[in-house]
Formats: sequence, structure tokens, C-alpha cells
Amino acid sequence: VTDLPLENTTAKFDLTLAMVNTDDGLKGVWEYNTDLFEGGTIERLAGHFLNLLGGIVANPQAQISQLPLLTEVEQQQLLIEWNNTQVDYPQIKCIHQLFEEQAERTPDAIAVVFENQQLTYAELNGRANQLAHYLQKLGVKADTLVGICVERSLEMMVGLLGILKAGGAYLPLDPEYPQERLQFAIADAQLSLLLTQERLLNKLPECQARLILLEQVKEEINQNSQDNLTGVVTANNLANLIYTSGSTGKPKGVMVEHRGLFNLAQAQIKTFNLDSDSRILQFASLNFDASIWEILMAMGAGATLYLSKKDALMPGLPLMGLLKDYEITQITLPPSALAVLLPEKLPKLQTIIVAGEACSEELIKQWATDRNFFNAYGPTETSVCATVEKWTDQTETITIGRPIANTQVYILDSDLQPVPIGVPGELHIGGMGLARGYLNRPELTQEKFIPNPFDKIGKSKLYKTGDLCRYLPDGKIEYLGRIDNQVKIRGFRVELGEIEALLNQNEDVQSACVIAREDNPGDKRLVAYLVPQPEIILTIDEIRQFLKAKLPDYMVPNAFVILEALPLTPNGKIDRRALPAPDLQGKGDYIAPRNPIEEKLAQIWAEVLKLERVSIEDNFFELGGHSLLATQVISRCQEAFEIALPLRYLFESPTIAQLSAVILKELQTGS
Repeated sequence: VTDLPLENTTAKFDLTLAMVNTDDGLKGVWEYNTDLFEGGTIERLAGHFLNLLGGIVANPQAQISQLPLLTEVEQQQLLIEWNNTQVDYPQIKCIHQLFEEQAERTPDAIAVVFENQQLTYAELNGRANQLAHYLQKLGVKADTLVGICVERSLEMMVGLLGILKAGGAYLPLDPEYPQERLQFAIADAQLSLLLTQERLLNKLPECQARLILLEQVKEEINQNSQDNLTGVVTANNLANLIYTSGSTGKPKGVMVEHRGLFNLAQAQIKTFNLDSDSRILQFASLNFDASIWEILMAMGAGATLYLSKKDALMPGLPLMGLLKDYEITQITLPPSALAVLLPEKLPKLQTIIVAGEACSEELIKQWATDRNFFNAYGPTETSVCATVEKWTDQTETITIGRPIANTQVYILDSDLQPVPIGVPGELHIGGMGLARGYLNRPELTQEKFIPNPFDKIGKSKLYKTGDLCRYLPDGKIEYLGRIDNQVKIRGFRVELGEIEALLNQNEDVQSACVIAREDNPGDKRLVAYLVPQPEIILTIDEIRQFLKAKLPDYMVPNAFVILEALPLTPNGKIDRRALPAPDLQGKGDYIAPRNPIEEKLAQIWAEVLKLERVSIEDNFFELGGHSLLATQVISRCQEAFEIALPLRYLFESPTIAQLSAVILKELQTGS
């Protein structure tokens, strides 16, 4: 490939190849739009074209998909050099063993803090051991699945560690989830034991599992030995079962092993420079793999983990206050939660890790000054995290970085051939972090966890992520989007197909479609489009309640649009691009504020929801409100009226008329 004298200064098309037959043979000239392509990109493209032509000559019978594009040097770079992540550990251990070693090294260091309570490493280890011995007597052994449904508390940490030490794998069950969803997970996992608390009994469905009420068996547990259990479990056994959204309408359980989480803990300590002085916030719900990421970050490094109740963790003023009071040094948040915090008010915060969804350059620049800022990426199926990027002043493009230790990543086309630098393909992940597969879903496991085509021995697997990515020339990976209908909403992984499948089960719905819209920059929300059965009058409130009984709050669409028919493409598929934007203005007559409290609330709601005006009878959530926007409303109300308002007030009183009455009562009682 050589540069020829420039003949044209304006490209007629984005990219043109002209071939001329000369006495010296065929000569080609590439003409390209410099707004779209860099010179290096065209050089690589021309080289790949020559490789392709050479392959055709050498093997004219081969299918085009099997012909080589890459040179041997490029193959070596993409497959070997950029995946040279091997780190040999003296021994691969279980994650609770890392904690036990830490308890031996620093027994008196504070391991976990919850409000005004705390436990040292020795105390937490002793209590978890007592529970583990108790669970062993109940038959818990390696790979036994044990449910844990407890409020955020010290008991949560004792319960989780106790299950692991007994050899079991924990299945987190969020008490806030609909009973139907909890029932599915309990039945699907065939739980025989479930650790919970008396006050949560009314939240749990009737089930076959034996309920261990931690308060009732406290004395019995305390009679057991505080010594570590040995020889119970290996690094190849299960550590947890995490249910994620499933495209068929049912969640799927990902089986994560100790060895992947052990590898993750080692990578975290090295990458984030963690030590015993680190103060780490436990932000994520146990139901999500980000929670074990936070727990490992602390326990593996001998740091202190800070827990708090759900209300205190709400992004906005509550979370700001918590970070300040606890003097948190390391935090992991979805970008949408970070966006509502104020960097200048958190001087102790040294390291910020964003994960779960794409992060804007504006947000990074706002927070990265004088701090370590990381962008982490990884599905549950690869033990939480597969790649990490550290932002520096020299960073030009936001990427998901490079693979962590003992992790391999490949960007492949549909024929599992590596794509050249700059060319989009599906991200495939292999290595120590790979999960065992999906519980009771052998077909799906086989479809997503495929034999590694680059493993000459033929024993390892790759996980097909469904994420569209491309390599940049420096080896970093740029995330481009999805190749299916999975989306990320405020850091939560949502399969749109799961919501659609449930809507289609409703006998009043003829057809349904759900998409993620971003009509206001930075505010992505779920919108459901419904076609009712003939002669049926659908009410949005009925449909919302129908979904609320089956789905966690973050999966219930913010807006519903009723249509006579779904728009179709010429080949008969739903034309998602033609779906109209929802009208989020109030449905009833406009009723103006009647007093100063309602006037202030109407102003706050209009600003947060980005609406011209709000009627005092409009429902916040029917106007497109969601939990993250709700925290902004409550934060602004607390500032405006100088009172403490729990977030639940907005959920219980979702109109201005209702909320103003609550605020008036609070002001009058002075509470």
C-alpha cells in the first residue's frame, strides 16, 4: 500500500476504489471522505483487501466468510498480544478464605459498619463461622443453594459469609421484589433453606424451602464453634446464583464460581490500589452482582465496608450525606446515579468506578479531576467485571479498556472470525471469570457459552455477550451498543422481551412492544406500546399494576402508549423507530396550585420532569417519573421546606395535592 499523488481534494463518495489495468499490472486508488476516515484506517482497509484477494487466488473454492482479512501479525496482536493477561497465583482460593486470611492478619480492624453498629474482622469471622457450623448440621455442603432474604444490616454480611463458609452458594432474594418473582426464583433454584428475618415474613411467598428465622435461632447458632471450617469447598464450587432478566419472560439464574470471584478480588486490589485504610460503600442491592464486587473490594484488601438502609442510599442529598459522614474513599455507581451528586462536596472520595451503563465524557471530566476514575464493564456471566479503563488527561475516547487478569476478549463476526481494528463485532469473553452457565437452562447455556475457537486443546469456552464493540488502534475496546433487545436502564440490565412477554400474557392486550427512549438527553426510560383486544378499553393504571405484581420497579415502564396498531416495516416486523414519543403531559384537566406549598412542588416537578406545567392531581410516575427522578424531587423538597422526607412519601403520595398535605403535616408537627 503506497500513497499516490493527490488528484482530487473533494471525495465524490464516502469511499471509492478505482482499479486500473496498467503495463505493471492492476493498480488501485482509494478515494475517501476525510471527515469519516483517517489515513491509518484506509491503510488497514487496503491491506485487508489485498489479503482477501490473495486468499481468493490461493483458495478460489472457499466461502468469502472463511477467507482471511488479517495478516499473521494482526492475528497475533488481536488474539495473543492483547490477551496476554495471565497472572499465576500461588493458589486459587475461595472468596471466604480471602476474608479468613484477612481476619487472621488484622483481627481488630473494622470490617463492616452499619449505622451505629460495627464488627471487627475477628468478630465478623466468628459469627459467620457459628452460622456456617449451624448450616452444616442442616445439610448444607458444596454447591448447596441457600436463599438469603434480609434487610441491609450486619446480619446480611454474617449470613452471606456463613453460607459460603458452610460450602453453600447464596441466592439473594430482595424483599422489595414482587412475590411472584421471588416465588419463581425459589422454585427454579429448588431451595431447601432460606435465611430471613421475622419482619420480612409477610414479603415472602409460600414456598417449599425451610425458613430459618435468624432472630429465633440466634441462641442455637451462638452455641456453635467460632473456628473456621476446612475442606468443605473448592474454588470450582459455586459461590452464588444471580438471576438476571430473561428475554423469554422468565429470569435466568447465572451460576458463578469461587475461582472467578477470587480472580476478580486480586484484580480489584491491584487496579484500584486498595488497602486497609480504604472506606468502601456497599451501594448495590444483594440481588445484583455489583454487590459482591463491593464486598470483595473491601474484604480482600482488609478495608472497611459501609452499609446503610435503602433510603439513605438514594442518589441525591441522602447519598451525598452518607458519603460525607462515612468519609467514603471508594465508590462504584451507575453513571446516572453519579450525575446527581456534587463532586466539590466530597473531598475524601479518591476513587470512582462507573459501571452498568455508558458514561458521558462530560460526567467523567466533572469527576476525574484529582481523582482516580475508572470505567468498568462486565456481565454477570463473567463474574461481574471483564474489562477496566482508567481515565487520564490523555484519554481521547471513552472505552471499556482492556481485559483484567486471566481474562481474554475477542471481537468476532457472525462466523467467529476476528474482525480488524476499527470494525464492529460481537464481544466474546473467556478466561477464569466465566460462569458455570445458567441453572436448569442447558440449551441457553450451550447457545451463549460456546467452545473457544482459539483454544487448540479445545476445553475452554467463550461467553457471547451480545455487545457490539470494536478495537481501537491502541488495543482498547470501544462499546457501541447491543445486537439484541437488551438495554441498560439506570445501571440495571433489562431484557425488553421479558416485559413484552408478560404484557402479551394479559388477556386484554392483543400485542405489545417495549423500547428504551432517550427523549431528554441523559434520561433513558422504558416506554410500552400496547394494542388492546377488540372492544376492550385498556387503562394504563391497570396495566401498570399488572406489571408491578410481576416485575421489580426498575423494569416497569415509565410511560404507556395505547395504539390502534403497531407500525410495521415492509417485511412485517415491528418498526421500533416509527413508534411515537409518549405524551407525558397530564391526562386530566389542569388544576392549578392552591397554596404556596403546592406552588413550590409544581415548580420542582416541572423542572425535574422537564414539563411546562404540572396539575396538582397528576401522578408523578404516570408523567414519566422513576426512582432516580423521585430522589431529586425529595432532595429539592427537603431543601425548599427544610424538613427530612423519606423517599417512600412520594411513592405513597404521588400527586402534588397528596404530597403537599404530607409536607404540611410534617411542618405543623415539627418532625
